[in-house]
Amino acid sequence: MTAETVTGAPTARVPLRRRVPLGPDGPLGTLLDPMTWRAVPYLLVSVFHGLACCAFLAWAVPFSLLLAIVWIGLPLLALTMLAWRGAAMLERRFLRMAFGVDIPDPYRPSEGDNLFLRWKDMFVDPATWKDLLYLLLLLPIGIGEFTVSVILWTLGLTLIATPLPLMLAGEPMNPVGDLVLDTVPEALLCMLSGAGFLLAALYATRGMAWLHGMLGATLLGASEKSLLAARAAHLRASRARGVDAAEAERRRIERDLHDGAQQRLLSVAMDLGRAQAKLDSAPEEARELLAQAHRGTKAAIAELRDLARGIHPAILTDRGLNAALSSLASRAPVRVDLSVEISHRPPPAVESIAYFVVAECLTNLARHSEATEAFIRVSRRGQRVVVEVHDDGVGAAVPRPGGGLAGLADRAATIDGTLTVDSPLGGPTTVRAELPCEW
Repeated sequence: MTAETVTGAPTARVPLRRRVPLGPDGPLGTLLDPMTWRAVPYLLVSVFHGLACCAFLAWAVPFSLLLAIVWIGLPLLALTMLAWRGAAMLERRFLRMAFGVDIPDPYRPSEGDNLFLRWKDMFVDPATWKDLLYLLLLLPIGIGEFTVSVILWTLGLTLIATPLPLMLAGEPMNPVGDLVLDTVPEALLCMLSGAGFLLAALYATRGMAWLHGMLGATLLGASEKSLLAARAAHLRASRARGVDAAEAERRRIERDLHDGAQQRLLSVAMDLGRAQAKLDSAPEEARELLAQAHRGTKAAIAELRDLARGIHPAILTDRGLNAALSSLASRAPVRVDLSVEISHRPPPAVESIAYFVVAECLTNLARHSEATEAFIRVSRRGQRVVVEVHDDGVGAAVPRPGGGLAGLADRAATIDGTLTVDSPLGGPTTVRAELPCEW
């Protein structure tokens, strides 16, 4: 069983100046940055990918449109569209490897139940035609990038390498035309010029990578309108899940009160009534009934205390997440290693969800996992609190509708968090919750 993300939010777009920085830490940083050297081969070979795409599209699209007069042209056009979508998907992977620009596939999900409706959804999807535009622009842009890269890198390397025989063996060199290098100062000047061209090549590589990445993000990625629509849909879904989770919690509290404490208190009232009636005629029996009512009262108080702890434990409010999780770990039936690596208390909603994630995982561990040890880690990752619960049990934990893990996912969704369950058959099991937190 692979890791399953129960809920998630649309990824926010990261500014390109952060994804493809232009020369971090000056020329030396640019030279040593691996991204620069990943971009160089892409800029040299992308022209061939563009040539292959344009050559295919130049005959496939007109040929498909020409045959569209008869029915055979429609499936051919659909296959052509699938082909250029595949080429665009491949280009997104290239951009991620070369420039570090992560562009998720922006295609709308198809709701058709047959091939024609799916093709129609693909046809009206703007991302399909933006892919086509990008692939058509890839050849002229690739020619420009290839030309600039070859000229600058060739000049730089040639001007640095050409004077080496003169400096090592004293032989005059003729690098370009009638230019003759026969003195060491001239050789040093030539090498200095080559270093300048190499520096220009480095920054030209970064600049072209930035521009190409910006073009790819614009044409191959989702538009701002699509991102906002996806964000709004996610918030609506999160709100609905939050309402459902609150309603399920209310029903659980009502059920626990009705089946537990309410029944016990009713029994206590009946025992007290019977004791009052027998107080004069059968004092010994009355004392026994009073003792029974006392035991029932204590049991009802314990149930109410457990119910209140299930709603929101007092120790969490009074002493914070570390103390509350330590209390949970101490009551676990197996050895639990706990690590809380946050310096400040998160907001109450985040603390509460983190607490119940750990509580549910430890409950499942005791009931189902057959684990012998567990590890709990709470840490900070930027603006998120990450809760990880790992055990060495038998695995096969799956979030099921109405189950505890699905309930945790609903709780996390109320604050735009995510819950991931990785539990292959045979174990181990890792439950990871990421909860957004403004520090």
